[in-house]
Amino acid sequence: MTHSHEEQPVVGVETGVGMAPGRINLIGEHTDYNAGFVLPFAIEQHCLARIRPTVDAASDAPLIVHSRQSDSRVEIARGDVVPGAAWIDGPSGWAAYAAGALWALVDAGILPRGALAAEVELDSTVPIGAGLSSSAAIDCSVVVAADRLFGLGLPPAQIAQLATVAETRFVRAPTGGMDQLVSVLAERDHALFCDMRSLQTELIHFDPSANGLEVLVVDSRAPHQLVAGEYRNRRLACEAAARQFGVPALRDIDEEELPRRLAGLDDDVLRRRARHVVTENARVLQTVELLRGGRIREIGPLLVASHASMRDDFEITVAEVDLAVEVLLAGGVLGARMTGGGFGGCVIALAEAGTSAALATAVDEAYAARGFSPPAHFVAHPGDGAVALAR
Repeated sequence: MTHSHEEQPVVGVETGVGMAPGRINLIGEHTDYNAGFVLPFAIEQHCLARIRPTVDAASDAPLIVHSRQSDSRVEIARGDVVPGAAWIDGPSGWAAYAAGALWALVDAGILPRGALAAEVELDSTVPIGAGLSSSAAIDCSVVVAADRLFGLGLPPAQIAQLATVAETRFVRAPTGGMDQLVSVLAERDHALFCDMRSLQTELIHFDPSANGLEVLVVDSRAPHQLVAGEYRNRRLACEAAARQFGVPALRDIDEEELPRRLAGLDDDVLRRRARHVVTENARVLQTVELLRGGRIREIGPLLVASHASMRDDFEITVAEVDLAVEVLLAGGVLGARMTGGGFGGCVIALAEAGTSAALATAVDEAYAARGFSPPAHFVAHPGDGAVALAR
């Protein structure tokens, strides 16, 4: 698009509406920023974003962001819609994901700064802080809404890339881009196999219900502590291990050569971090091959091994998620693991259809016996990716 003046208002339809889902990562944790492989799927819980330009606004009109969930309203001066602004780390920081999405469009030269004179309303059913990527649902829904509002015609891969920029450069979250890819590109009854180096994706059929199965999600509701710092520490450790291996990323280490390569590392923590990433990449590839062959019931042991690796080698689980996995496995599920970045969040289990209610009750009782806060739970269905809606 071309614009004769930076502050020229850009008005297409009166309101742009975008919807983007949260996601569950079936397997492949902390592999994305190591240029590795992931296998997420979209869930039916989603964020709905509505964008309305501030018509005839003064050039310094603020960006206004509302949330229906918290009944909050944040006004951001145009000059403060910049990466690193002080408000992003404050109580209004939740609005940064929406602001960052619009900023990414402006920074890329797709929209003029005048497009920041707008009101954005967010309405999300994705649980916050559960590791189900509520933030990517916001990023992606806002970019899709802006695409609709301004008639941009952006291709899906670019929508995902702009939403990733919002999170990594504006909010400055050290994420790897997986969440935005699946939020935009997902399809019902499929998982999305992503190569996070090439960003090539492949839809992999994943329909538990057609195989007499269901995916139970247990939200541990464990309080997140030191998440950002610990996440960065894991990323730095992976980068340090790759440097010592002499490779661009841990993705470049083959599982067969791993024992020999690990012996060359000078630090046990680096050895464990690297072992998780390399073996997790292998587990993703094995899971994809099983699903391609229609062998969904055989992926359970890979989920269990993934959890053990996150618990013992990557050290990102907490007592609440470990307990949920133990109870679910004792209850007869085919496999269970923590999903998401760790230090709280959700556990997923591949269970026989119709057993989730009894399994959830068993987890509830185990939590009560340990004095943990009650968890939440739901059955997840692989859903569609982001869409623009009629206003």
